[in-house]
Amino acid sequence: MTDPMKKLPDQQTQDEGPTPTPDSQPIVMHVAKPGSTSSNQEPGESGTGLSGFFKRVLSQPNDSTQKTLLVTVIMCLVCSVVVSAAAVLLRPTQAANAALDRKRNIVQVAGLLQEGGDVEAAFKNVESRIVDLDTGEFTDQFNGVSYDQYAAASDPAISSALNKDQDIAGIGRRAQFAEVYLIGGSDNYSQIVLPIHGLGLWSTLYGFVSLENDLTTISGLKFYNHAETPGLGGEVDNPVWQEKWQGKQAFDSAGNLKIEVVKGVVVPGSSGEAWQVDGLAGATLTSRGVSQLLRFWLDENGFGSFLKNLKQGGTS
Repeated sequence: MTDPMKKLPDQQTQDEGPTPTPDSQPIVMHVAKPGSTSSNQEPGESGTGLSGFFKRVLSQPNDSTQKTLLVTVIMCLVCSVVVSAAAVLLRPTQAANAALDRKRNIVQVAGLLQEGGDVEAAFKNVESRIVDLDTGEFTDQFNGVSYDQYAAASDPAISSALNKDQDIAGIGRRAQFAEVYLIGGSDNYSQIVLPIHGLGLWSTLYGFVSLENDLTTISGLKFYNHAETPGLGGEVDNPVWQEKWQGKQAFDSAGNLKIEVVKGVVVPGSSGEAWQVDGLAGATLTSRGVSQLLRFWLDENGFGSFLKNLKQGGTS
């Protein structure tokens, strides 16, 4: 008797379907969740490598720490590239503007530039020469285009350290060479403009002083760079105070250096009126700094030897 529950080898129950074969297996696709890596991606696709990392991070919510840091780093890099490129591209323009500004200050302190006048046209009447401060003689070792006196002060080969007694201007080191400007040319100059600098209250003051061809009478004083207190030491920029220097004597009749900024105001008719200038109200230390830097640069440690040679008709 045949067991009804027993199946023949090729017999299948009603509930069973056809026996699957390798060719009939269904293809299962695994869909990757957002932010995860799909197992179906080929090597080198966006899920791997640096580009994949960026894509994964950037796909995160905006308030995620990783995305915030990545965007910050990218922005910093982009800004750095832009700033660096701008600095390189604008360097020639910046150098030209700095040279023009220097010329403007020189012709202004000499009284050659009228309001709205052409700087280059005014500067055509100016001859630039390099002076060896150690010997007081002109030198052709450098030229005004390539030489920077203030940068040279940090080079031990062409500068010297100043001791406490010498350094009344508070500059630390003095370059051996300096550029001077002769108005009208070295053969027949009407003024000579000298670069000066020294310590004020908060900063180093950089400027020019102009002397008439007697090399004693001051025709102008101008500072073009400093960080003194506005309204106090910053009054060195005040045209009214600058005018007080015109006609003052740097030396007395015996050749002694006498110029100074006094505390308060100069007493009219006093014995020292010829070489004294009113102090800056509320800026005693800046006023003293101006006196000291002028006395340094016009004396033997500055342009003193050069001025003596000029008076004697030398240095040519």
